[in-house]
Amino acid sequence: MLLVAHGSSDPRAAAATRALTRAVAAQRPGLDVRCAFLDHGGPRPGEQLFAFERLGHRAAVVVPLLLTAAYHGRVDLPAVLDQACADGLSMDVRTTDVLGAGAPALLLSALRRLLPSVRYDGVVLVAAGTRDDLARHSVDVAAGALGASLGVPCHAAYASGSPVTGAVAVEALRARGCRRVAISSYFLAPGRLHDIAVASALSAGALAPAAPPLGGNLDVARLVMSRIGEFGRVRAA
Repeated sequence: MLLVAHGSSDPRAAAATRALTRAVAAQRPGLDVRCAFLDHGGPRPGEQLFAFERLGHRAAVVVPLLLTAAYHGRVDLPAVLDQACADGLSMDVRTTDVLGAGAPALLLSALRRLLPSVRYDGVVLVAAGTRDDLARHSVDVAAGALGASLGVPCHAAYASGSPVTGAVAVEALRARGCRRVAISSYFLAPGRLHDIAVASALSAGALAPAAPPLGGNLDVARLVMSRIGEFGRVRAA
């Protein structure tokens, strides 16, 4: 199994991806689980897939470590996999859906578990952001599902690609009567965009501390395993 993250110049992001990779590997001892990055530091997906093939693996499942099906998931990753095939990769490679598709129960469980232990009557779900309307809609769906599971209003907010910043979302919640707004993090790893989104929400009076990124949370590791289970046959070596 190959977990593919976007990558970041922030070393905390790669560390979080590797922590999640270890957590996933612990779910299925004997399964060869590795990570790769589309940008910034390596290894790249093609490198890891060729490494699998050299070891005699006949098939691999690629899991995009992405929460929305935006440009990186729809364009970048397929292009990288197509290039690997053009370069001679012959093993069977299948790609799962992104982790956030459908606001799965395990993802919502992880978001709930990571909320700080403070009293709150509203939640802002901070996300990286994108210009892709459908991708932003999927974050809004996740925010609605999280709010429903918590029994409080929850608004999505973005670090980029949208005018709905953390501060804007906090003010919208206040207009609905919320006075104590907690910050949930719709990020898999820390980095500059996470810091921007959290700082914006805090500037409008949201409660500190913010929830950390999802990282190597056990529920997220289980979600990854459920994604590869969609293909029916996943065997340990």
